[in-house]
Amino acid sequence: MNKKNVYLDNNATTQMDERVIEVMTKVMRESYGNPSSVYQIGQKGKKILEESREMISGLLGLKSREIIFTSGGTESNNMAIRGAAKALKNKGRHLITSVIEHSSVLNTFKDMESLGWEVTYLGVDEKGRVNIKELQSSIKDETVLISIMHSNNEIGTLQPIREIGKIAKSKNIIFHVDGVQSLGKVKIDFENIDLFSFAAHKFYGPKGIGALYVKSGVKIEKLLTGGYQERNRRAGTENVVGVCGMARALEISLENLYIEMEKEKKIRDHMENKILEKIDKITINGDLSNRLFNTSSITFEKVEAESLLFALDMKGIAVSAGSACASSTLSPSHVLEAIALSGNTAKSTLRISLGRFTTEEDIDYFVEALELAVANERNLNII
Repeated sequence: MNKKNVYLDNNATTQMDERVIEVMTKVMRESYGNPSSVYQIGQKGKKILEESREMISGLLGLKSREIIFTSGGTESNNMAIRGAAKALKNKGRHLITSVIEHSSVLNTFKDMESLGWEVTYLGVDEKGRVNIKELQSSIKDETVLISIMHSNNEIGTLQPIREIGKIAKSKNIIFHVDGVQSLGKVKIDFENIDLFSFAAHKFYGPKGIGALYVKSGVKIEKLLTGGYQERNRRAGTENVVGVCGMARALEISLENLYIEMEKEKKIRDHMENKILEKIDKITINGDLSNRLFNTSSITFEKVEAESLLFALDMKGIAVSAGSACASSTLSPSHVLEAIALSGNTAKSTLRISLGRFTTEEDIDYFVEALELAVANERNLNII
């Protein structure tokens, strides 16, 4: 087997599209002024900033003033949760989220608990879906915010966002959706969503840039103090280069959304069928009929995922054993434990996430290397 580079960790980050790099390079060279400055080179940057905001909001069917630019998904999630909770603290201090959220959400809620807020963490079923009845029974008069991810970054399960949004609206509760893993991969319905986080590097744009959609009329306290940028909602010199790159990346992704969804589903199904055919004692996790088309979470009995990662890496293949943001920890994935996988089983699970540039040839190479790696590890474990 001749070694080749195969990147199958697109839920961690994506390779930038050359068309995005082209736009960003032009802006870096020609529009380097501070967009808050009054002279021409600064105002040129300001024009690009606002045109990008108009493009993004238009693509999503939103108003341009509802888009706040941030440094990425983590900041957007923090801004939404902390900002909404603090703005509504006189109304109530009860917040609701789920046990399978991204660390930027879970750790923010844990911090809010230390500051005096009460948080309910909803459980999920074996497919990773939030229990709607548990959500309804958890709502109190003091509940001011519900925060649920659109899709899970580890197993790909899509949440019943429309149904949750209707419940939140009927109770006059702010509804935040962490959409970082979904935007650019599936169609987003913003009805009944008050706050929505996203990040460019998940849809072939640059790292270090994201945004928070704040529905008109929704009040949040700002996270950063300093200047008066972003309508005095987010201080700091605006990242014009990143913003224009994000706008172009989103435009490309949404133009080809259904084509890429179908392509990724076809390649993912091809991959899973080949793995099922060639390797025994495996389980595909999550909601198999209601998940991101690019995502596959697979448990391999009697194999340490960490050993597989190293073996595959030696063949030039990049996959993960869970969230990239938690990959430095040795504890089992909180998502896999939440769907009732034991600690040992969770540590035998790989996440494979396909992308725009993944080919069937890549998958065939990956499956061949995976079959060999699993067989080797199981033989070692027998010895």
